[in-house]
Amino acid sequence: MKGYTGDTIKNVALLGHGGCGKTTLLEAALLATGVINRLGKVEDGNTVSDYDKMEIEKGYSISASLVPVEYNKFKINFIDSPGFFDFVGEVNSALTAAEAGVIVVDASAGVQVGTEKAWNSAKEHRSPKFFFINKIDKDNVNVDKVIADLKAKFGTSVVTLDDRDALAEAIAETDEALLEKFFGGEEFTDAEFSKGLSAGIASGDIAPIVVGSAITGQGVKEFLDMLLKYVPGPKSRPPYEGVNAKDETVARPCDESLPFSGMVFKTIADPFVGKISLVKVMSGKLSLGMELYNTRVEKSEKLSAMFFLRGKTQSEAPQALAGDVVAAAKLQFAHTGDTLCDKGNIIKYPSITFPQPSLFVAVEPKVQGEEEKIGSGLNKLMEEDPSFRIERNLETHQTLLGGQGEIQIGIITSKLKERYGVDVEQKDPKVPYRETIKGSSDVQGKHKKQTGGAGQYGDVHIRFSPSQQEFEFAEELFGGSVPKNYVPAVEKGLRECMEKGPLAGCKVVNVKAVLYDGSYHDVDSNEMAFKIAAALAFKKGIAEAKPILLEPIARVEIFVPDEYMGDIMGDMNKRRGKILGMEPQTGGGQKVIAEAPQAEMFKYAITLRSMTQARGSFVMAFDRYEEVPAHLADKIVAAHKAEVEAD
Repeated sequence: MKGYTGDTIKNVALLGHGGCGKTTLLEAALLATGVINRLGKVEDGNTVSDYDKMEIEKGYSISASLVPVEYNKFKINFIDSPGFFDFVGEVNSALTAAEAGVIVVDASAGVQVGTEKAWNSAKEHRSPKFFFINKIDKDNVNVDKVIADLKAKFGTSVVTLDDRDALAEAIAETDEALLEKFFGGEEFTDAEFSKGLSAGIASGDIAPIVVGSAITGQGVKEFLDMLLKYVPGPKSRPPYEGVNAKDETVARPCDESLPFSGMVFKTIADPFVGKISLVKVMSGKLSLGMELYNTRVEKSEKLSAMFFLRGKTQSEAPQALAGDVVAAAKLQFAHTGDTLCDKGNIIKYPSITFPQPSLFVAVEPKVQGEEEKIGSGLNKLMEEDPSFRIERNLETHQTLLGGQGEIQIGIITSKLKERYGVDVEQKDPKVPYRETIKGSSDVQGKHKKQTGGAGQYGDVHIRFSPSQQEFEFAEELFGGSVPKNYVPAVEKGLRECMEKGPLAGCKVVNVKAVLYDGSYHDVDSNEMAFKIAAALAFKKGIAEAKPILLEPIARVEIFVPDEYMGDIMGDMNKRRGKILGMEPQTGGGQKVIAEAPQAEMFKYAITLRSMTQARGSFVMAFDRYEEVPAHLADKIVAAHKAEVEAD
């Protein structure tokens, strides 16, 4: 693959609902340009784009892949993104590197949820949008209805390029002089029409449609022609904004004569080559042997291997110019979202945004002792997919894996087994309940042990009461009833007990303990004896001070179309939740603000997707702890006791 300049490169993200035919459209483009001699099929596992073993096995795209198509002296870098909603992070990566988004629509299915999500993603990234209505060869397809539905859903910006009259008004909106001419009833010249159309597409005010069939090849050449003519080239886009070494905002145009800068928009773990970083060259040129400065880790490393990728096929790349996309191998420090640049001309671009995980599961090894292998494997997989998260909950002692849904989590655990030999079980996360007291108590804790040799003796009197602080300790001793040098041992004994409460073995909070009396033995008293005495007092004192269980309450913000509001509110009530308010959203729909116990929200991502046909989304954050209702607390305590007895 020969080198191309920013004037002869187009970077395009392929978007759309799962199964709409994005991968097959790429196959059709490769067939039309003579790269392949027969059309690969997703179900046969022989496409250029879906080459990963797991993608072949599952029959759908899991991660974004790069497939350049050379056509009429141009190179179109297609970035094929997955259609399943669990892999929205891959869509964000693709749109970061592209200058336009093509939304593929299945003509037999019409406007689907994934079509809407693709439109919204492209809009968020301010990407020009194009539609390819695919599968028009299928029986009973009504293309006119699909076009009408697209216009109804996304507005008058959606147009077919063969209707000059309908385009005229949209083109007039792009320029004052053209608007004046339009209202004056004058015809546009071909040059004005073409210029206005390009400007309208670049600004997002016009979204052209092409129809065709990837399977039969119909419309594929017209599709490629449209991209060459109307996708803004990397050089025609506004300069990339970032910050320099002094944290000042700077802008860098896409120009090969400037110092090098680029962004890692995707990381691939190749079983043979190792880590591959896909880099969008924003400015300058990237050449083998260059020292690349990574602005995140503030370190430089040498570029020792570089190539152009087409699916999994590699071709030589001695250099890549501004606007192009290239693969760099074996960059030790590089992660997805990192800016790479010339150390003498530092610029740091905004990183790629990934959605917060909405579904968490606990993962445990099926073979004991492989906990470390889980952590190590997941960290390596996170380099490839930064949209999932690993958390170690210190209170429940569980490793939690968070992602966008069951499919993504299933893929991650499958990769963990296949690549790193760790088989895991998925379990429901444990709720990090806490324990506290509502009343007060005054107790004695006495530890006395006499054996053949030296004995042990510690005796304390402690008052327990509620506190605003997590743990408050004070002493009101008089007359040397407990020598001062044993007081720290008493406090230490109490602090250690706070980690495991008497009700359900949960962390104890908001307790004040006052050591006010006790006794000691000249020979048998020691620090350990007083620690044990304090622990005895704690157990008795908490039990007598009206202990209660607390549960974490989450604040939830749910974004849904208006038609699902009733279902959302009814479901939230079933989860012991409270609706706090609603806010209409720009562009339609509502934001529902609610709070609910965390215990009721672990599988909410699955329910919400089902209730709203995947149109709803939510964000959730811990807010506070509240008392668990008595009937539920009894069940939790009973379950804990049964677990302890079973051990």
